This record gives sequence, structure tokens and C-alpha cells, in this order.
Amino acid sequence: MTKVLLIEDDSETAEEITAELADRGFEVEWSANGIEGLDKARSSQPDAMIVDRLLPGMDGLTVIEALRKDEVRTPVLVLSALGAVDDRVRGLRMGGDDYLTKPFALVELVARVEALLRRPAESRETTLRAGPLELDLIERTAKRGDRVIDLLPREFRLLEYMMQRRDQLLTRAMLLEEVWNYKFVPATNLVDVHMGRLRHKVDGPGDVPMIHNVRGAGFILRTGP
Repeated sequence: MTKVLLIEDDSETAEEITAELADRGFEVEWSANGIEGLDKARSSQPDAMIVDRLLPGMDGLTVIEALRKDEVRTPVLVLSALGAVDDRVRGLRMGGDDYLTKPFALVELVARVEALLRRPAESRETTLRAGPLELDLIERTAKRGDRVIDLLPREFRLLEYMMQRRDQLLTRAMLLEEVWNYKFVPATNLVDVHMGRLRHKVDGPGDVPMIHNVRGAGFILRTGP
């Protein structure tokens, strides 16, 4: 069973997260302060961690920084009520792997934990590149060449997923499961609507199209002819 260490001082939030993760088959260990959480992280060797930024005893970012200095590479999702770009950047640069701003949907938290667990242990890329496209995973910005692309959060996640699998056919079922965290395929045009908006932003006037609809099959982000 996959073990997750949760370091969160708000008991109600911790109970909700623990219950949701347990329903998804995770084993959850909870600590309510930073010092105890750091000790548990060192001794119990969890597969992933969820760490609140503001904790009694020791700040969450200090906990993460201490673990990284000890060469502990356990993936960490940082939780915080501080949502400004500078706060997210600091959380990631201190050693966090992903950042989720409060309040959040539990289904998104689970999806982010699952994504961290799928990430290769040696991979800590902060920038993705595919042809002329560039995604900064810390700043959460996107560019095509010198042109800045203004993306909504779901569009960013969708493009990130496609860039990680560039030149591969992605079915609607795959996208619904991986980007929207659906465990079934509903009768919806959700993917097509978001893909249409994303394609309009990525493939500007005069650009060589990169996002292609393969009729009856899915979508491809093509980086070459």
C-alpha cells in the first residue's frame, strides 16, 4: 500500500484529506506540527508527502529544506493559503514538487499526489520544451517562441500533459483520466471544448499548427513535420 505522510495542523482539513486518500487506497500517517512531521518523514520513509506551509514548531518549507539537505527525495505537495506567484515559486524552490492553494477540491489534491507518484524519482524538471513551446513549471507560464501564451489552470495542465507526451496520440479517455481525473468516460465534449481553446492560443495566426485532431481517435501535439 502506498504510504503518504500528511503534515497539517488543521485537524478538520487533515481528517478530510486522510479520509479521501484512504478511500483511494492510500495509507496515511498524520502529523500536526513541523518538528514531529520532520521526524516521521525521516523514520517512516513515506512514498509521498503533503506539507502545509504554515505549521507550529517548524515552518513547512523549513521541513522540506531539511529533508532535501539530507538527500531525501520523497515527492512533496505543498499546501498553502498563500497563492501569490512569489509564494508558489518560493515553495517550489525550497524543494517542493507541486503547490496547491487553499481552498482546494479534494479530487484535485488526490490527482496531484497520484501525478507526483508517477513522476520518475530522478526527474525534477522545472521547464518543459517541445519544439517552439516552453512551459515554466515553477512560474506557471507558457511561451511559443517569444510570444507569451496566457493559459487558464486547466489549459496549463492539459498542455503540460501533451508536452510530456509530444508526438504521441492521446485519446479523449486518456485525457479525461489524466487531466480531469475521471475514472470513467462520460458522454461529454469537455476535452474538445478545452482543446479548441488551447489550440487557438497555441497555434496563432501564421504559426505552423502543433495541436492536431485525429478524427475518431484523439489529439497529437506534433513538434515536427
